[in-house]
Amino acid sequence: MHKIKLNRKILITLAALVTFTLSLFCGNAFAIDAKRVVMPNGLVVLHSERHNLPVVKMSLLINASKLDEPPSLAGIAHLAAGMLTEGTKNRTSKEIHEETEFTGAAIEASTTPDYTVVVLSVLRKDLPVLFEIFADCVLNPTFTEAELRQKKELTKGALQRKEESPAYAATKAFLREVYGQFPYGRVDEGTPEAIDMIKREDLIKFHGNYYIPSGSILSVAGDITYEELMGLIDKYFSKWEGKPAKKIAAPDLPKSSARKAVAINRDTQQAAIILGGIGIQRGNPDFYAVSTMNYILGGGGFASRMLKTIRDNMGLAYDIHSHFASLKYAGDFQTVIQTKNESANVAIKEILNQIKAMKGSDVTDGELNDAKSFLTGSFPRKTDTMDKIAMFMAQVEFYGLGLDYDKKYPAIINALTKEDIRRSAQKYLPGDNYKLAIVGNQEKITLSSDYK
Repeated sequence: MHKIKLNRKILITLAALVTFTLSLFCGNAFAIDAKRVVMPNGLVVLHSERHNLPVVKMSLLINASKLDEPPSLAGIAHLAAGMLTEGTKNRTSKEIHEETEFTGAAIEASTTPDYTVVVLSVLRKDLPVLFEIFADCVLNPTFTEAELRQKKELTKGALQRKEESPAYAATKAFLREVYGQFPYGRVDEGTPEAIDMIKREDLIKFHGNYYIPSGSILSVAGDITYEELMGLIDKYFSKWEGKPAKKIAAPDLPKSSARKAVAINRDTQQAAIILGGIGIQRGNPDFYAVSTMNYILGGGGFASRMLKTIRDNMGLAYDIHSHFASLKYAGDFQTVIQTKNESANVAIKEILNQIKAMKGSDVTDGELNDAKSFLTGSFPRKTDTMDKIAMFMAQVEFYGLGLDYDKKYPAIINALTKEDIRRSAQKYLPGDNYKLAIVGNQEKITLSSDYK
């Protein structure tokens, strides 16, 4: 008989699959029951204890993002996060990666427009060693010159590849028009020119200023008791210090203004189109009505009005969808479609028709009930695995939603009325002040003056 040997990384993956499968049969198994404590240094700790699998997941949210970058060093937050695992005062990059690979663990860092997140995925038996490495990466990165040069080239190469995508070019142009000089209008990676300007000393200063416990959130879910977690935090994070840095004064968000169309010429068969405008902050109480309204308009897949009309009835695109990106200080609304160059004007006209109809009349009882059923029915999937629970708790803390958010959400959605939906459409969907980005063969598109 052949023996099958599984490495630790496969075991963690299998554990995650088992967790998901169990969640399908235990609808309430992942209702969040969490403890929250603020450490003396200001670090917020969230803990959800679960012993069904020998796995621990951690998400550390750090209040460092492109909101904290000077424009001349755009991309420094992304670069700093990417280098956390590339060498510390105690370990080389090679040692970090070999240790995580050997145990099948994962330590990864990334940025969003609002924060940096560092995640740890590990089997329980390897947690003491990996927690030490995790803390070492967060607290003691060295940003060596050799690793910095390599990371810069990799980042610039990735940006160059992205620029070849018409969809990326459209997104980049659209966000710039919506947010102006506000940092949300920049891509997280920055620009090649700014990346070249970033020096090791800049990264050390950025890390010292913004990688601090005050404002950071450590969210932990899995096979670890509260006492065990507190012991690890006391051992590795109790000496983490730092005063809140003075935030860079960001430019004011643009006021609602006249519409603007940006046309970028590319020799493509299809036009990549984004139409929208300024949206809504995550903390706005209207977020729930807006989410429900958008599900009906263009966010509900095959159930949405836009897909039924523009794809199914008119045959203009394989996919069309709309969404609200809601961040800490602002947000944006986007309708995204790719269609033949020659169909671009017709598609834009119908998008505007659908927006006007949503603002002009109530949705039907059937549409509202379907939206509520989907949003409440799919919500448990946000917490159906331990890594999702860890990230979910960190995000609700960051955006001030409360750890009982998973329990409140269904009631909030179910209480919405048709009047709430219409009011949110009238308030947050664009009128004539929309922004339009269209990338494609402009000779074939011949964008109508009605949309410029």
